[in-house]
Amino acid sequence: MPFNLPILLTWLRIVAIPLLIAVYYLPADWATSYERDLVATLLFCAAALTDWADGYLARKLNQTSAFGAFLDPVADKLMVAAALIVLVQLGRADAIVAMIIIGREITISALREWMAKIGASKSVAVSMLGKVKTSAQMLALPMLLFYAPLAGFDMKLIGNWLIWIAALLTLWSMGYYLRMAWPEIAKRSAEK
Repeated sequence: MPFNLPILLTWLRIVAIPLLIAVYYLPADWATSYERDLVATLLFCAAALTDWADGYLARKLNQTSAFGAFLDPVADKLMVAAALIVLVQLGRADAIVAMIIIGREITISALREWMAKIGASKSVAVSMLGKVKTSAQMLALPMLLFYAPLAGFDMKLIGNWLIWIAALLTLWSMGYYLRMAWPEIAKRSAEK
């Protein structure tokens, strides 16, 4: 297993997951609700920055690796799933939104793995729609973790709108990827 700065940043993102969850299990006299939300938001934002930084540094330092290419999306999906589950438990996100987003991630990850196994991974390469979905999601989640007004903006309201937009984009992008993979799925089904 290779180890370099980009992979270290990815591992730090994974380590941040239990920390983000643990913030909400601190004894009540250790931190106020606002302080918990602030710490969780800062952890999530720092993790999101490492997501950008690890990819940038891997390319810039010529330290890309198969292990890094595997670990990076796993870390992203774990962080998003953990944040969504926390938000559902706090009553800040609907379970249906979490189900849509987490379910799509599982479905598309399995689809990509299968497509790579049959040598057709280019059919389900990351699309611009997927990037827009991820952007909406990565803006919504810290807003819903923070959940208080900030600089005159209602983070709760904006975050709720964005997470629903992310859920709709999630369904749309899942349909897009399934449609791109359908010729291979149909071909393999006909062979049996």
